[in-house]
Amino acid sequence: MFNALLVDHTDSTRTARVQALEASDLPEGDVEVEVLYSSLNYKDALAVTGRGKIIRGDFPFVPGIDLVGRVVASEVPEVAPGDVVIQTGWGLGETHWGGYAGRQRVWARHLVPLPEGLTPLDAMVIGTAGFTAMLAVQTLEEHGVTPDRGEVVVTGASGGVGSFAVALLARAGYHVVASTGSASAHTYLTRLGATRIIPRDTLGQGPQRPLDSARWAGAVDAVGGATLAAILSTLDRHGCVAACGLAGGAELHTTVFPFILRGVVLAGIDSNTCPNDRRRQIWKRLAEAVSEDLREQILARIISLEAVPEASEAVLAGRVQGRIVVDPRA
Repeated sequence: MFNALLVDHTDSTRTARVQALEASDLPEGDVEVEVLYSSLNYKDALAVTGRGKIIRGDFPFVPGIDLVGRVVASEVPEVAPGDVVIQTGWGLGETHWGGYAGRQRVWARHLVPLPEGLTPLDAMVIGTAGFTAMLAVQTLEEHGVTPDRGEVVVTGASGGVGSFAVALLARAGYHVVASTGSASAHTYLTRLGATRIIPRDTLGQGPQRPLDSARWAGAVDAVGGATLAAILSTLDRHGCVAACGLAGGAELHTTVFPFILRGVVLAGIDSNTCPNDRRRQIWKRLAEAVSEDLREQILARIISLEAVPEASEAVLAGRVQGRIVVDPRA
């Protein structure tokens, strides 16, 4: 027996309750793991509360788009009992039961080994948020955004993805401008490496003109909506914005001018179906780049399964700074 957070949904109600399950309740898969940790991402908060159509599997459903676990049974030779493995993405917590359970059954093809230098807790402090942030940083690099080009702005900077983006960029030598709506986050963001902090509304009001004065060499945008439109209108020539979130809205109202007059690039960051060869390379970079002190700075708290619904409300309200890790054994 083990505990799991089960979300159920009817036409009129949505519930999220911790229940005891058995291994026979788990979905199909060729690897069974003891889940050591999961984490609470913005997408998880939407899934738990029902404020976003994240869950596309049958109810009742176990959410949690991240997990790190120790293999207890395997039907494939590539993964052996005792191995510690990570899964982020590939439908985990969306179409396939996720990490908010003491045990889970998953597919070996979706797993990567825990990189040398990281503990299981480290892996979930990083989780989808840190993985997405490193994907975004690498995308900027691949599009020629180097530290000598100018400032890089990070939106939603005090959230999980934003926190890691600020820190990873700063440690790579970039001048990072952090955009946040949280006045209390200024000290936190400065410690992560932000050289300048701007209020959320600076970009959140949308573009002033279809093509405004160039301000940014690049951007990591976790907000979307009017904020992303404002970034596009103020990117410098041949700049790139790595778009990885929609906390500020899914619609994008812009023009072709930034693209055809400045040659800017809007690059989408899809951490969910990132190919496994690239996934392993990103995790290797994270293990090298994310120091113990950084993980301690970004870890907000560790919570139990019972605390996930309340913490989800806090995440959606923007009251969480950094990362929340979920311990299904607590």
